[in-house]
Amino acid sequence: MLEPNYLTESEFHDSSSLSNEIEEGLLADSASISPKFLYDILGSHLFTAITLLPEYYPTKTEKDILNTYQSQIADSLGLGKGLIDLGAGNCQKAESLFKSLDISSYIAIDFSIDYLKEILPQLQNKYPKIRMYGIGMDFSHQFQLPSSISTLDTNFFYPGSSIGNFTPIEAQHFLKQVKLQTHNAGLLIGVDLMKDDTVLMDAYDDPLKLTAAFNLNILRSINAQIGANFDVTHFKHTIKINHKLQRVELYLEALQNTTVNWSTGERSFRKGELIHTENSHKYSMQSIKELLSACGFNSFETWTDSKNYFALIYAI
Repeated sequence: MLEPNYLTESEFHDSSSLSNEIEEGLLADSASISPKFLYDILGSHLFTAITLLPEYYPTKTEKDILNTYQSQIADSLGLGKGLIDLGAGNCQKAESLFKSLDISSYIAIDFSIDYLKEILPQLQNKYPKIRMYGIGMDFSHQFQLPSSISTLDTNFFYPGSSIGNFTPIEAQHFLKQVKLQTHNAGLLIGVDLMKDDTVLMDAYDDPLKLTAAFNLNILRSINAQIGANFDVTHFKHTIKINHKLQRVELYLEALQNTTVNWSTGERSFRKGELIHTENSHKYSMQSIKELLSACGFNSFETWTDSKNYFALIYAI
């Protein structure tokens, strides 16, 4: 049975620095938790379920673009190259490109190495001729591939509009690091475009409350990481649409006065107080191209859906 190669989570995740980051966020005047902690193994499965919801347009729209413009995308990216999947999740979006691109290698990068270890063996056996690697990496602050991974003739793939989780300054910092590692290839990036509030509300606060479960699970993730005693029943999922900053903001709102303890500290939350867990920035075609240009990308091929909900851009 074929097995992918893995770089273990411990090689990239410093547990003490992650714990310090969590504590700093919890003790800030306005409490926050980085969205990367949404993606423990349970959170990753919950997000996969969210992508199947009819209200959650990004995944299905991006999939339609990938299918509709398959040949054009292949012409732009080129055949026989490697593919580096940033925030790979269940790897399905990348898999949809395997045959049309005739890729030679696949490197899946995700915050949860455990989730990759569930997904990649099945994928490797479906595509035995493709060299596969799984890397557990936190690239929210620094993105540098290990020296053992070659990026020559390798395209980067960053789907799902995950770039929207970064602030504009953070996005520029990250994309500049990606650009430095593209050699004889480029970046295929998915971008969520600005749209009506009603569409956004339905997508980020769905009737089945899967997004609520996904957001609340971050508290269980934090409990495991720093030994905290968050009670998920003391909080609820809530969202805000920030028109000034062009983003959807996810929060957890305290339903009662509650105090949370962990090994090195505690934080009391008043009823109604918020914990900020995620931003999802929305772009226009002009603003995303300006961002990519500022990061050193000079040439763009773009594909959108009929409603202009979403865009795929190949930048080199």
